[in-house]
Amino acid sequence: MPENPVSTEFKDHFSTGSKTYGKYRPGYPPALFQYLASVTSAHDWAWDCATGTGQAAVTLANYYSQVTATDASREQITKARQRAGVFYKVAPAEASTLPDSSVDLITVAQALHWFDIPAFSREVDRVLKPGGALAVWTYDLLQVSPDFDKVINELYSDILAGCWPEERKIVESGYQEIDFPLKQIQPPLILMKENWDLHHLTCYLSTWSAVKRYQKKKGSDPLMFCQGKLETAWGNSRTPRLIIWPLTLKIWINEP
Repeated sequence: MPENPVSTEFKDHFSTGSKTYGKYRPGYPPALFQYLASVTSAHDWAWDCATGTGQAAVTLANYYSQVTATDASREQITKARQRAGVFYKVAPAEASTLPDSSVDLITVAQALHWFDIPAFSREVDRVLKPGGALAVWTYDLLQVSPDFDKVINELYSDILAGCWPEERKIVESGYQEIDFPLKQIQPPLILMKENWDLHHLTCYLSTWSAVKRYQKKKGSDPLMFCQGKLETAWGNSRTPRLIIWPLTLKIWINEP
């Protein structure tokens, strides 16, 4: 693959309100990290790329001696969760500055669609050890109940129409068109689940990049157009309900 200059352009959709982002986004299930640890023979060093506020990085530290967590957003890094064994730094996905053939596992949680993927692929090839693994995952719209899901789909497709970045289409496809020149393996089915009340869920919706774009463009909160319907479909707003996000996990191994 020819060497091309790495773009320095960074589309920052999440720095504004990064504290809220870290507090209200759903967590990743323990089974995910247990499985990731099982696919690498060594557990010395993991790189969590586009770490955000460190949600995945702090759990990876339960399985890897050292975790380097990078993000192109300085604001996100300043709000990141602190944990022994996790080392944060500001760096783009395409230029980590990590040593050659140094890491056992590379993870990208809900962020690959923002990358210059050819440039990131070259960086993966450079830093991943033989026998190491690249794991990327994404999740789509939440599911609660047919009535509630209908309102969420109205918010997503109608109210926020024209506010989603073009890259969102890659998430909608479940990363189907994304591949790397490594050996892909088939992971088990893993679901993301949370028990939240309606307030927490509404705060989560406010972290959507399209909601922030709508607010910036129109000077109003798009959630107000569906809040009544959300409350009706939910029931008692203080009652926690089970929320499920379908998770797409793709894994490649750097064969020795």
